[in-house]
Amino acid sequence: MSAPLSYAGKVVLVTGAGGGLGREYALAFGERGASVVVNDLGGDIKGGGKSSAAADKVVEEIKAKGGKAVANYDSVEDGEKLIQTALDTFGRIDILVNNAGILRDRSFARTSDLDWDLIHRVHLRGSFLVTRAAWNHMKNQKFGRIIMTSSAAGIYGNFGQANYSAAKLGLLGLANTLAIEGGKYNIHCNTIAPTAGSRLTQTVMPPDLLESLKAEYVAPLVLWLCHEECQENGGLFEVGAGWIGKLRWERTIGSIIRHKNQTMTPEEVRDKWDKICDFTNATKPATIQESLQTLVEVLSEVDTGGAIRASPTSALNSAASDISPAQAVGTVLPETTFNYTHMQCILYALGVGMSTKEPDHLKFLYEGHEDFSCLPTFAVIAAQASMMEGGLSTVPGLSFDPTRLLHGEQYLELYKPLPTSGTLTSKASIADILDKGSGAVILLDVHTYSKQELVCYSQFSVFIVGSGGFGGKRASDKAVPTVAAPNRAPDVVVVDETGRDQAALYRLSGDWNPLHIDPSFAAMGGFKSPILHGLCSFGFAARHVLKQYADNDVSRFKSIKVRFVKPVFPGQSLQTEMWKEGNRIHLLSKVKESGAVVLSGAYIDLHAAPDASVSTAPAQTGGLQSDLVFAEIGRRIKDLGAELVKKVNAIFGWEITKGGKTAAQWTIDLKTGSGALHEGPYTGKADVTFTVSDEDFMEVVTGKLNPQKAFFAGKLKVKGNIMMSQKLEIILKDYAKL
Repeated sequence: MSAPLSYAGKVVLVTGAGGGLGREYALAFGERGASVVVNDLGGDIKGGGKSSAAADKVVEEIKAKGGKAVANYDSVEDGEKLIQTALDTFGRIDILVNNAGILRDRSFARTSDLDWDLIHRVHLRGSFLVTRAAWNHMKNQKFGRIIMTSSAAGIYGNFGQANYSAAKLGLLGLANTLAIEGGKYNIHCNTIAPTAGSRLTQTVMPPDLLESLKAEYVAPLVLWLCHEECQENGGLFEVGAGWIGKLRWERTIGSIIRHKNQTMTPEEVRDKWDKICDFTNATKPATIQESLQTLVEVLSEVDTGGAIRASPTSALNSAASDISPAQAVGTVLPETTFNYTHMQCILYALGVGMSTKEPDHLKFLYEGHEDFSCLPTFAVIAAQASMMEGGLSTVPGLSFDPTRLLHGEQYLELYKPLPTSGTLTSKASIADILDKGSGAVILLDVHTYSKQELVCYSQFSVFIVGSGGFGGKRASDKAVPTVAAPNRAPDVVVVDETGRDQAALYRLSGDWNPLHIDPSFAAMGGFKSPILHGLCSFGFAARHVLKQYADNDVSRFKSIKVRFVKPVFPGQSLQTEMWKEGNRIHLLSKVKESGAVVLSGAYIDLHAAPDASVSTAPAQTGGLQSDLVFAEIGRRIKDLGAELVKKVNAIFGWEITKGGKTAAQWTIDLKTGSGALHEGPYTGKADVTFTVSDEDFMEVVTGKLNPQKAFFAGKLKVKGNIMMSQKLEIILKDYAKL
């Protein structure tokens, strides 16, 4: 036989302990070593009168058996006084059994305000006040066990007990919430609905039935639920006559009545009533998250005209039947487009922690910077639209609850630096589906294009909780693998503090999941507060490597692979540990404050640094369309140079690029003499220097692209006296006619 349960060192408060169930609990705890506060007001079953005799008698019984006990005669409405008795006498409070109660039975029509209020004051408000007084003590000591006493009348209803039933079901709601809030502090709260002989039942039950429903048949359940070994939390139990049963909610699959762009009518409810009430394949939601999951599916199905499917938890329709790799693998998802300007690039950089406090961050934050660039990891923003816009829900053979989707791993490979503005088109397909037992892994390949040119390739590895067990393979050669970091001390460690509003800022790049902003939604997910996006941590780590090993040169970034492990809370510090092995940088990301691993098996591959011995001279200019324009400008300056010098009075430098490299340089001197055009950079200091691609230069010259719009789009970069750029239009519009 297993060892007996002991409560030595624990302090227990039982309310309404002068008789019946409360007395039995107090005696049982006392016999097993607990110090017991026996509370009883000493009134009658209707709440009238007051006496110390009942509590004193139980205390004497406990002490007579060698136990420790003290009486308390306060009303449960004086909750602080009850807890103070425990603290003053025994120094702590560990276990609270809310048992006190009265009856004022009336048919609903005859129930007075007093009948209603007294019942709620004792049962519901009293339990609230005593529990609130104990809560912080339990929280601080990281231990607490609380029992709420409901009733069959509260669960099912009972004639003549509208007041009592309402209060008793209210206690269940209170207990369920306390179980959620207290769980992380090792405070467990459970509810019992006992049927036993007591002062409250002896007037409605015959003597022989009362004998079979002794209070001693209920106490063992209460003692077990209050023991430190018991991990039950948020449970509801019916108990009586030596039987114990646990209750849970059951819900029909139901029926969607609303249709897209149509009015919902009561006639449709009537016509679907049998289906609404059909418990075949019923679900059993245990949390508010599980309850809301159906509504998430409803919103999707209203758009597609579908119907609610049986829950993955249904005994007759397991989650395994919802995943069919044979149908899903190879499916091409709807194509998505992503339009952006320099503003989205800057917003993303801020979202992953860049700041004007760091001078080398400016090239990612200021569109006028001579080397303005887009962070390589911004590419995932365009690619993730394939998932964010509900693409997976359209795949045949993939039927799952979207609230059970977790982002497991991410791979990104760039084939060229991202443009700082433009339109990206993503084409996604299901590469493979793996069966991990506890869930399914979907490998989603996304190829992203700028016009017809492939810019990057992404692989999203998403885990669907509870959808495994369909008999599929566990591994795939199509999955980009993670790689363990070297078994040595890291070469470099970078610590970066996330801002309190980091998640609020990052979500503006397109991930609108309320888990990252709404405290109540985060609580439903089991988090104390909104968490940071995994791809935000991904961005932090990537820029740490880019700065440390590539001097923020985006052209050297090749690829990144990470596995997401644990969440980060905004305001925590991210610590990136890095190991260099050739052109591969292994990395491990942690929360500095807790040591919890955030990203593992991660690495970034870089392109080799340019050889310093290789010539960095500008590319040959042959074939540039802009050559013709500058030739025409030169001819006009010869004819009208003096007039231009008078109007402009400035020296302009031009850098024309092609394929991301400088292809030509020109100097327009409209400051000295009669003006001149020189090929090559100005030997002195130009008033203003423009950098623009050959293609965009022609767009500006031909009037298809406004210079100011080109500047704000990051296509035209300006260095020097930016006010001089206003005279650019004079030169191009009036003197560069082709």
